[in-house]
Amino acid sequence: MKSISYIFLKTNRMKLSKNTKKLIKSSLAKKLFLILGVILILFFLFNDLLMNWYVEGGGISVVPNVAGMKYDEAVRMLDSLGFEPKKGDVRLDRDKPADIVISQNPSEGMTVKTGRRIYMVVSAGEITVTVPNIKGRTIRDAQFQLEREGLKLGSLDYQYSEEFPSGTIISQKTNPGVKVKRDISISCIVSQGVDDGSVQVPDVTGKQLSEAERILQSIGLIIGNITYIPSNDLLPNTVVDQYPRLGEKSLPNKKVDLIVIQSGEKKESFREN
Repeated sequence: MKSISYIFLKTNRMKLSKNTKKLIKSSLAKKLFLILGVILILFFLFNDLLMNWYVEGGGISVVPNVAGMKYDEAVRMLDSLGFEPKKGDVRLDRDKPADIVISQNPSEGMTVKTGRRIYMVVSAGEITVTVPNIKGRTIRDAQFQLEREGLKLGSLDYQYSEEFPSGTIISQKTNPGVKVKRDISISCIVSQGVDDGSVQVPDVTGKQLSEAERILQSIGLIIGNITYIPSNDLLPNTVVDQYPRLGEKSLPNKKVDLIVIQSGEKKESFREN
Protein backbone atom coordinates (compact mmCIF):
# COMPACT_ATOMS: atom_id res chain seq x y z
CA MET A 1 0.00 0.00 0.00
CA LYS A 2 2.85 2.35 0.84
CA SER A 3 4.47 1.82 -2.52
CA ILE A 4 1.22 2.54 -4.32
CA SER A 5 0.72 5.80 -2.35
CA TYR A 6 4.30 6.86 -3.02
CA ILE A 7 3.88 6.25 -6.75
CA PHE A 8 0.59 8.22 -6.73
CA LEU A 9 2.10 11.25 -4.99
CA LYS A 10 5.16 11.22 -7.24
CA THR A 11 2.94 11.07 -10.32
CA ASN A 12 0.88 14.07 -9.13
CA ARG A 13 3.99 16.10 -8.39
CA MET A 14 5.30 15.43 -11.86
CA LYS A 15 2.00 16.56 -13.34
CA LEU A 16 2.06 19.78 -11.25
CA SER A 17 5.63 20.44 -12.29
CA LYS A 18 4.74 20.02 -15.95
CA ASN A 19 1.68 22.32 -15.54
CA THR A 20 3.83 24.96 -13.83
CA LYS A 21 6.38 24.88 -16.64
CA LYS A 22 3.59 25.22 -19.19
CA LEU A 23 2.14 28.21 -17.26
CA ILE A 24 5.56 29.92 -17.13
CA LYS A 25 6.05 29.42 -20.86
CA SER A 26 2.54 30.67 -21.70
CA SER A 27 2.01 34.16 -23.22
CA LEU A 28 -0.01 35.35 -20.20
CA ALA A 29 2.82 34.62 -17.83
CA LYS A 30 5.30 36.37 -20.11
CA LYS A 31 3.08 39.47 -20.10
CA LEU A 32 2.84 39.43 -16.31
CA PHE A 33 6.61 39.15 -15.90
CA LEU A 34 7.06 41.95 -18.41
CA ILE A 35 4.68 44.26 -16.54
CA LEU A 36 6.35 43.48 -13.22
CA GLY A 37 9.73 44.24 -14.72
CA VAL A 38 8.54 47.58 -16.08
CA ILE A 39 7.11 48.53 -12.68
CA LEU A 40 10.41 47.77 -10.95
CA ILE A 41 12.36 49.76 -13.50
CA LEU A 42 10.03 52.79 -13.08
CA PHE A 43 10.27 52.57 -9.32
CA PHE A 44 14.07 52.67 -9.30
CA LEU A 45 14.05 55.40 -11.95
CA PHE A 46 11.74 57.60 -9.85
CA ASN A 47 13.61 56.89 -6.66
CA ASP A 48 17.10 57.54 -8.02
CA LEU A 49 16.49 60.22 -10.62
CA LEU A 50 13.21 62.07 -10.07
CA MET A 51 13.56 62.43 -6.28
CA ASN A 52 17.10 63.71 -6.68
CA TRP A 53 15.87 66.22 -9.23
CA TYR A 54 12.99 67.25 -6.95
CA VAL A 55 15.22 67.85 -3.97
CA GLU A 56 18.41 69.06 -5.59
CA GLY A 57 16.95 70.77 -8.64
CA GLY A 58 14.05 72.45 -6.77
CA GLY A 59 16.10 73.10 -3.60
CA ILE A 60 15.18 72.90 0.05
CA SER A 61 15.00 75.69 2.61
CA VAL A 62 14.47 76.17 6.33
CA VAL A 63 11.27 78.04 7.19
CA PRO A 64 12.06 81.33 8.99
CA ASN A 65 10.09 82.73 11.93
CA VAL A 66 7.69 85.49 10.83
CA ALA A 67 5.36 85.42 13.88
CA GLY A 68 5.27 88.84 15.52
CA MET A 69 6.23 90.66 12.32
CA LYS A 70 4.01 93.01 10.36
CA TYR A 71 2.28 91.13 7.57
CA ASP A 72 3.87 93.19 4.77
CA GLU A 73 7.36 92.68 6.24
CA ALA A 74 6.73 88.93 6.58
CA VAL A 75 5.64 88.76 2.93
CA ARG A 76 8.81 90.52 1.78
CA MET A 77 11.03 88.21 3.81
CA LEU A 78 9.34 85.04 2.56
CA ASP A 79 9.45 86.28 -1.03
CA SER A 80 13.17 87.00 -0.75
CA LEU A 81 13.79 83.43 0.47
CA GLY A 82 11.83 81.86 -2.37
CA PHE A 83 8.68 80.94 -0.46
CA GLU A 84 5.09 81.74 -1.46
CA PRO A 85 3.43 83.74 1.34
CA LYS A 86 -0.33 83.39 1.81
CA LYS A 87 -2.67 85.15 4.24
CA GLY A 88 -4.80 82.64 6.15
CA ASP A 89 -7.29 83.58 8.88
CA VAL A 90 -7.67 87.13 10.18
CA ARG A 91 -8.39 86.88 13.90
CA LEU A 92 -9.26 89.33 16.68
CA ASP A 93 -6.48 89.41 19.26
CA ARG A 94 -6.38 91.50 22.42
CA ASP A 95 -2.60 91.14 22.80
CA LYS A 96 -1.40 91.82 19.25
CA PRO A 97 -2.01 94.99 17.20
CA ALA A 98 -3.76 94.80 13.85
CA ASP A 99 -1.77 93.43 10.89
CA ILE A 100 0.70 91.47 13.03
CA VAL A 101 1.36 87.81 12.17
CA ILE A 102 0.05 85.61 15.01
CA SER A 103 1.19 82.20 13.73
CA GLN A 104 2.42 80.42 10.62
CA ASN A 105 2.21 77.05 8.89
CA PRO A 106 4.68 75.37 8.29
CA SER A 107 6.23 76.45 11.57
CA GLU A 108 9.67 77.95 12.13
CA GLY A 109 12.64 75.64 11.58
CA MET A 110 10.95 73.08 9.33
CA THR A 111 12.88 71.97 6.21
CA VAL A 112 10.67 72.18 3.13
CA LYS A 113 11.03 72.53 -0.62
CA THR A 114 11.81 76.04 -1.78
CA GLY A 115 8.69 77.64 -3.17
CA ARG A 116 6.45 76.06 -0.54
CA ARG A 117 3.42 78.10 0.49
CA ILE A 118 3.64 79.60 3.98
CA TYR A 119 0.21 80.37 5.47
CA MET A 120 -0.03 83.13 8.07
CA VAL A 121 -2.73 83.93 10.63
CA VAL A 122 -2.92 87.72 10.96
CA SER A 123 -4.27 89.80 13.86
CA ALA A 124 -7.25 92.08 13.33
CA GLY A 125 -6.43 93.87 16.58
CA GLU A 126 -8.74 94.34 19.54
CA ILE A 127 -12.50 94.54 19.38
CA THR A 128 -13.58 98.11 18.73
CA VAL A 129 -16.94 99.69 19.48
CA THR A 130 -18.67 102.86 18.38
CA VAL A 131 -19.07 105.60 20.99
CA PRO A 132 -22.80 106.34 21.42
CA ASN A 133 -24.29 109.81 21.67
CA ILE A 134 -25.15 110.41 25.34
CA LYS A 135 -25.68 114.16 25.07
CA GLY A 136 -28.89 115.23 26.83
CA ARG A 137 -29.22 111.98 28.79
CA THR A 138 -29.24 111.69 32.56
CA ILE A 139 -26.12 110.34 34.23
CA ARG A 140 -27.84 107.01 34.95
CA ASP A 141 -29.09 106.64 31.36
CA ALA A 142 -25.68 107.61 29.96
CA GLN A 143 -23.94 105.04 32.15
CA PHE A 144 -26.38 102.31 31.08
CA GLN A 145 -25.94 103.10 27.38
CA LEU A 146 -22.15 103.16 27.63
CA GLU A 147 -22.05 99.83 29.49
CA ARG A 148 -24.31 98.28 26.87
CA GLU A 149 -21.62 99.13 24.28
CA GLY A 150 -18.79 97.80 26.45
CA LEU A 151 -17.66 101.25 27.65
CA LYS A 152 -17.51 103.01 31.03
CA LEU A 153 -18.65 106.36 32.31
CA GLY A 154 -15.53 108.35 33.13
CA SER A 155 -14.93 111.51 35.15
CA LEU A 156 -17.70 114.09 35.36
CA ASP A 157 -17.23 117.86 35.34
CA TYR A 158 -20.13 120.16 36.22
CA GLN A 159 -21.14 123.52 34.85
CA TYR A 160 -24.25 125.69 34.78
CA SER A 161 -26.52 125.58 31.75
CA GLU A 162 -29.77 127.23 30.79
CA GLU A 163 -30.25 124.77 27.91
CA PHE A 164 -29.79 121.44 29.67
CA PRO A 165 -31.70 120.43 32.81
CA SER A 166 -29.73 119.74 35.93
CA GLY A 167 -28.12 116.30 35.99
CA THR A 168 -28.05 115.79 32.21
CA ILE A 169 -25.02 115.44 29.93
CA ILE A 170 -24.03 118.68 28.19
CA SER A 171 -21.19 117.16 26.17
CA GLN A 172 -18.85 114.19 26.02
CA LYS A 173 -15.09 114.36 25.57
CA THR A 174 -15.02 111.48 23.05
CA ASN A 175 -17.24 112.34 20.09
CA PRO A 176 -20.12 110.07 19.10
CA GLY A 177 -19.40 107.72 16.20
CA VAL A 178 -15.69 107.36 16.97
CA LYS A 179 -14.32 103.80 17.03
CA VAL A 180 -12.55 103.00 20.30
CA LYS A 181 -11.35 99.95 22.20
CA ARG A 182 -13.72 98.29 24.61
CA ASP A 183 -13.60 99.10 28.35
CA ILE A 184 -12.31 102.67 27.97
CA SER A 185 -13.94 105.48 29.96
CA ILE A 186 -15.91 108.34 28.41
CA SER A 187 -15.64 111.58 30.39
CA CYS A 188 -18.51 114.07 30.29
CA ILE A 189 -19.64 117.54 31.31
CA VAL A 190 -22.87 117.53 33.32
CA SER A 191 -25.33 120.36 33.69
CA GLN A 192 -25.93 121.96 37.07
CA GLY A 193 -28.96 123.70 35.70
CA VAL A 194 -29.48 127.46 35.93
CA ASP A 195 -27.08 129.24 38.24
CA ASP A 196 -29.12 129.90 41.40
CA GLY A 197 -26.21 129.85 43.75
CA SER A 198 -26.50 126.11 44.40
CA VAL A 199 -24.00 123.45 43.36
CA GLN A 200 -24.37 119.92 42.04
CA VAL A 201 -23.31 117.29 44.55
CA PRO A 202 -20.58 115.09 43.02
CA ASP A 203 -20.23 111.35 43.49
CA VAL A 204 -17.48 110.57 46.02
CA THR A 205 -18.37 106.94 46.71
CA GLY A 206 -15.52 104.52 46.14
CA LYS A 207 -12.94 107.23 46.85
CA GLN A 208 -10.64 107.63 49.85
CA LEU A 209 -11.84 110.04 52.53
CA SER A 210 -9.04 112.54 51.85
CA GLU A 211 -9.83 112.61 48.12
CA ALA A 212 -13.57 112.95 48.80
CA GLU A 213 -12.87 115.94 51.03
CA ARG A 214 -10.76 117.58 48.32
CA ILE A 215 -13.49 117.09 45.68
CA LEU A 216 -16.20 118.51 47.92
CA GLN A 217 -14.11 121.52 48.94
CA SER A 218 -13.31 122.30 45.29
CA ILE A 219 -17.00 123.14 44.67
CA GLY A 220 -17.66 124.84 47.99
CA LEU A 221 -19.05 121.90 50.02
CA ILE A 222 -17.72 120.49 53.27
CA ILE A 223 -17.76 117.10 54.91
CA GLY A 224 -20.51 116.67 57.49
CA ASN A 225 -21.10 113.72 59.76
CA ILE A 226 -18.99 110.60 59.14
CA THR A 227 -20.31 107.16 60.07
CA TYR A 228 -17.63 104.46 60.22
CA ILE A 229 -18.59 100.86 59.50
CA PRO A 230 -16.39 97.71 59.49
CA SER A 231 -15.64 95.73 56.32
CA ASN A 232 -13.32 92.88 55.42
CA ASP A 233 -13.59 93.53 51.69
CA LEU A 234 -12.84 97.25 51.28
CA LEU A 235 -9.83 99.36 52.20
CA PRO A 236 -10.07 101.52 55.33
CA ASN A 237 -11.25 105.13 54.77
CA THR A 238 -13.15 104.19 51.58
CA VAL A 239 -16.40 106.15 51.13
CA VAL A 240 -19.30 103.73 50.51
CA ASP A 241 -22.27 106.12 50.68
CA GLN A 242 -23.11 109.80 50.90
CA TYR A 243 -25.97 112.20 51.52
CA PRO A 244 -26.94 114.28 49.54
CA ARG A 245 -26.29 111.85 46.70
CA LEU A 246 -24.94 112.34 43.19
CA GLY A 247 -26.91 114.82 41.08
CA GLU A 248 -28.71 116.54 43.94
CA LYS A 249 -28.26 120.26 44.51
CA SER A 250 -26.87 121.90 47.57
CA LEU A 251 -26.06 125.44 48.58
CA PRO A 252 -22.39 126.36 49.07
CA ASN A 253 -20.84 125.58 52.46
CA LYS A 254 -23.46 122.90 53.08
CA LYS A 255 -22.39 119.59 54.56
CA VAL A 256 -22.27 116.23 52.85
CA ASP A 257 -22.60 113.28 55.25
CA LEU A 258 -20.50 110.21 54.50
CA ILE A 259 -20.39 106.52 55.39
CA VAL A 260 -16.78 105.34 55.49
CA ILE A 261 -14.99 102.02 56.04
CA GLN A 262 -13.03 101.98 59.29
CA SER A 263 -9.84 100.05 59.92
CA GLY A 264 -9.72 96.84 61.98
CA GLU A 265 -12.65 94.94 63.46
CA LYS A 266 -14.05 97.85 65.48
CA LYS A 267 -17.75 98.34 66.01
CA GLU A 268 -19.66 100.95 64.05
CA SER A 269 -18.67 104.45 65.16
CA PHE A 270 -19.88 107.97 64.44
CA ARG A 271 -18.09 111.29 64.05
CA GLU A 272 -20.00 114.54 63.98
CA ASN A 273 -18.54 117.62 62.32
